[in-house]
Formats: sequence, C-alpha cells, structure tokens
Amino acid sequence: MTRRYKAAFSLLLFVLPALVLYLIFLIIPMLQGSYYSFTDWNGLNKTYDFVGIRNFVEALRDDRNFRTAIWFTAKYVFFAVVFQNVVALLLAMLIESRKRAKGLFRTIFFMPNMLSVIISTFMWVFVFSKVLPALSEHAAFKFLDLSWLGDPSVSFWSILLVSLWGGVGTLMLIYMSAIQGIPQHLKEAAIIDGATPFHMLRYITLPLIAHALTICIFLTLNSSFKVYDLIYALTGGGPGRGTQPITMNIFEEAFQGNNRYGYASAKAIILFLIIFVITMIQVTVMKKREVEA
Repeated sequence: MTRRYKAAFSLLLFVLPALVLYLIFLIIPMLQGSYYSFTDWNGLNKTYDFVGIRNFVEALRDDRNFRTAIWFTAKYVFFAVVFQNVVALLLAMLIESRKRAKGLFRTIFFMPNMLSVIISTFMWVFVFSKVLPALSEHAAFKFLDLSWLGDPSVSFWSILLVSLWGGVGTLMLIYMSAIQGIPQHLKEAAIIDGATPFHMLRYITLPLIAHALTICIFLTLNSSFKVYDLIYALTGGGPGRGTQPITMNIFEEAFQGNNRYGYASAKAIILFLIIFVITMIQVTVMKKREVEA
C-alpha cells in the first residue's frame, strides 16, 4: 500500500464513526419515513396498506389545519429571517464602530445563546404573563395591557420577539467577522471621496459581506422552518391552533391522539421539499451576488 493510500485510509478511519452515526440516525430514518409516507401505518401495528399519494393529496387539499400551519410558518419564516438578520447586522456595525468595550458588548448580546431555548422561553412566559401585566396595572403603562400569549395576532409578535432575542447573537458574530475582513483602505478611500454612511453600507459593506449574508439567511431559514420548542413552550400552538407551525402539526398527527404515522410522514416530506426548494433558490441567487461582488 502506497503512502497516498495509507493517508486516505487513515482519514477514512477518522470519519467512519461519524459517517456510521449519520447513516443510522439520519439517512436510514429519512428513507424509512419516505417509504411510510405512502402507507397508512399508524406507528404501532405490524401490518399496513400502501395508499400511494393519497396522504399527500389529503394533506394539501383536505387538511385545513395543515394549511393553517403552512400559512403561519410562512409568515413566521419571513419576519424571523428579515428581523433577525437586519437587527444582527445593525448590532454588528454598531459594535464594530466603537473603539472600546467591543468584547463586553459582544458578550452581552451573545448571552441569550448560552441558555437553552426552553429555559429562556420560560423566562419570557414569566415576563409576558406576570411582569408586563404588573407594569400595566401599577405603573400606568396601559399600552402593555395586552393578551401577549392569548391573542393569536399578538402572540405571533411575541413569538417573533423571543426568537429575535435568542437568535440574533450568533448572526451578529458572523456579521462582525465579515465586517472585520473588509480592507481598511477601501473604507478610507470612500470617506475621502465623500461617501455617506448609506453609500458605505450599500456599495462597500453589503457587497463585501455577501458571503456572510448567504450563511446567515440560510441558517435563519432552516431554523425558522423547523421551529418547535420555542412555540411549544410559549403558546403550545394556541390559542385555537393560531400559532401552530408545521412541525407541531406533524408531531400532533403522529403521536398525539391520531397515530397516523404514515400521514405525518407525508407532511414531513412536504416540509422537507419546501425547505429544500427555498434554500436552494436562496443559496443559488445569493452565491451569484457573491461572484458579482
């Protein structure tokens, strides 16, 4: 065996455990789920019937709860991606413009990421259910007298606020790293030419951090489509399924009462295809902008 093949074999031994785990816990379950999506299996019985695409047709045409979950998820993904990336980029530029205490501000804004989603969400439940009503009653802040988690129209924005608080730290660090990579002489030349802050942002900062924008939007798209624990801890999908995402609808179909595992698998395949198509379009479009930049 030549030295080249020995090196390749050594590398394979290092990655083999990870590949085996990836195969067992991701690839095989995904293939099984794809197969069960064409059956009426309830997740318990050993026997089941092949139903073709009936599960997919029922989910998209007849299941009003699923369509409601798709609409809620679409709204949530759009606003979460926009708000998280805009706020993270603004914070990154603000901190990078400071000459002192950059590390302190980085730590402060990244601290929510050090907590688990469930713990931080329970903190916000306390804020929405106890702190804000108390301020409204005793401090005369009547505008805070809202049903923060009980009204679907208000609870949607409450969920967005919590997701923004918990998700902006990581994105901010990515944007800060990209901004630090912008050559200083370009900034100095633009200032000498009389560029305004808006022109600096549009023609220098954004084009030169396009790779970071691609990464951050990709991350927020995926995490927003797959959101479950945050909404489960805040509202449980209520009131009246008004804040139920696709992931919660799938879980409910498979494990909470209905036991329609095959039908839930079909919904999961639909969610996978939605995420795959949107993220592929996003990455393709933004990669072209990186090349142009």
